[in-house]
Amino acid sequence: MNQAIEVRGLSKAFGSRRVIDDLDFTVSRGEVFALLGPNGAGKTTTMNILTTLTAADSGAALVAGFDTRSEPREVQRRISLTGQSAAVDDALTAVENVVMFARLAGMTRSESARRATELITRFDLIEAATRSVRTFSGGMRRRLDLALSFVVTPEVLFLDEPTTGLDTRSRRDLWELIRAVAASGTTVLLTTQYLEEADQLADRIAVLHEGRIAALGTPGELKARIGGDTVELHDAHGELVREIATDGTVADLRRALDRLDEEGLDGVVSLRRPTLDDVFLAVTTTEPAELTKEHS
Repeated sequence: MNQAIEVRGLSKAFGSRRVIDDLDFTVSRGEVFALLGPNGAGKTTTMNILTTLTAADSGAALVAGFDTRSEPREVQRRISLTGQSAAVDDALTAVENVVMFARLAGMTRSESARRATELITRFDLIEAATRSVRTFSGGMRRRLDLALSFVVTPEVLFLDEPTTGLDTRSRRDLWELIRAVAASGTTVLLTTQYLEEADQLADRIAVLHEGRIAALGTPGELKARIGGDTVELHDAHGELVREIATDGTVADLRRALDRLDEEGLDGVVSLRRPTLDDVFLAVTTTEPAELTKEHS
């Protein structure tokens, strides 16, 4: 089976409010798949259903080939979840945290010690290995939290807004770790509010809006559906004076520049390409039907 996650007709309501509504998507083995969406769009609820923390009202979800409703323990044995806050014990050192998790997973003392050494090295925590976690920076705590997720190597790793609250350097360091995790063969499903993060990490992205998938595809596909490149002319104060859509070719760029000359306009010219910000704004504020297409 090539699919690590299969979601079909998934719906969930809390009281009279339907949080997710008839979701359909798949995630291939070894893929990094991102869920984007504004607050309340259903990202965390979807994550909770897939990790067996919440039951769906209807539909089906299979993770690593097992049904989250009827086979939750089989799912739990094959996944790991890193939430929005680091689930580490501040009173222990990094090594002690890993050893504790390994022992809880059923490893012997010697196996736990070996696993701690491996993970502390892999997640670049050697210099802080014997320090109390309460002295760690936010980035170090997140790296340790991710290391704990790999005490037993999961088939599918769920990351719920993994870099929330981190500074730019720590966020980029964690991106490198996530890329390495995916390269080793683990499927990654992440939620994030950082569009650049999804653009950098994800093989495919689903944008949720009001509980439904408003857009689905690779970052390149989603940006391409918004439109092509645009030549922008700004005045000395940085204000946009004129913009002309182009197809990105040299000939069409020349045409756009000639047009600016013909109109007698002057200023600073730049080429703007569609971003995930454009996609996000388009599908969460307007009718998204033309952008909704699954590429399984």
